[in-house]
Amino acid sequence: MLKTTIFSAIIGIVFFLVGHYTEASFLHSEKWTILLFFFSFSLLFHRLIEYGMAQNRENLVTFFLATVVLRFILSMVFIGIYLYLKTEQPYLFVSNFFVLYLFYTVFEISILYRNLRQNW
Repeated sequence: MLKTTIFSAIIGIVFFLVGHYTEASFLHSEKWTILLFFFSFSLLFHRLIEYGMAQNRENLVTFFLATVVLRFILSMVFIGIYLYLKTEQPYLFVSNFFVLYLFYTVFEISILYRNLRQNW
């Protein structure tokens, strides 16, 4: 959980520095909301995977795949709500969202891979 917080803080610092020192035409104005969405769901999914590992290690893959599917569905709902509310620059919003989606997915897979490698 600490690694997720540090990872999110690093992304937040990058957002701040890019927004402060450049024109940042490639960052949507709702970047902080998107970052908060991913941070909160990363903490939730981290807890679910910990619960799965504590209960039964054989069901770890099931818990992980369930969190991936849940994240995808909740992400589509999040994007749908923002697009329904007619946010400005919808293509920029969706592209920023999926870049962060990719970053968080790769980060969580790498953390899970390191934890599994240590336990075997």
